[in-house]
Amino acid sequence: MKVLYLARHGETDWNARGKLQGLTDIPLNEAGREQARALAARIEKEAIGALVTSDLSRAAETGLIVADALGVVTRHVDAELRERCFGVFEGLTREECATRHPEAWRLWVEQTVTPEGAETRELAVARMTRALRRVAERSGDAPTLVVSHGGAMRLLLIEWLGVKVPLIANGAVYRVETDGDRFDARLWA
Repeated sequence: MKVLYLARHGETDWNARGKLQGLTDIPLNEAGREQARALAARIEKEAIGALVTSDLSRAAETGLIVADALGVVTRHVDAELRERCFGVFEGLTREECATRHPEAWRLWVEQTVTPEGAETRELAVARMTRALRRVAERSGDAPTLVVSHGGAMRLLLIEWLGVKVPLIANGAVYRVETDGDRFDARLWA
């Protein structure tokens, strides 16, 4: 079994304001950089052998901070680890979504109906699964740290675990065990 640590990037100004970022490339803020340093300290004993991040700057910078702190030299970027596109909700807070797109927001909240212009749940899960299979195939014996995004991670975890998964905090980490076909994940300290 391969071990992957799947982490959400550190905080951005949009996270702090409650805005849905999606594919909008928002950089880390100072709190996010501190979360990345804290992630490095927490995961230090896991002997990470490689690091793979989304190509969006908030994930890439989180990964760079961790890799530099831990001396990880094997680093890759995979665009399929990106956040899902939130369509008409992107760049809005939840309150703004409810005000500007009340019916779409109601359907999103009650039935997880994909809003106009957004990536579907099925496409996001398939994309993330492909990316993590590639990561597992490339991984050696040492664990790999994967830095991605809360929305896409949450969809993936719901699919894998078959249960509701709460919103994923910035800097949160899941320990994933995989044989390349099956994935088992749990929230990691």
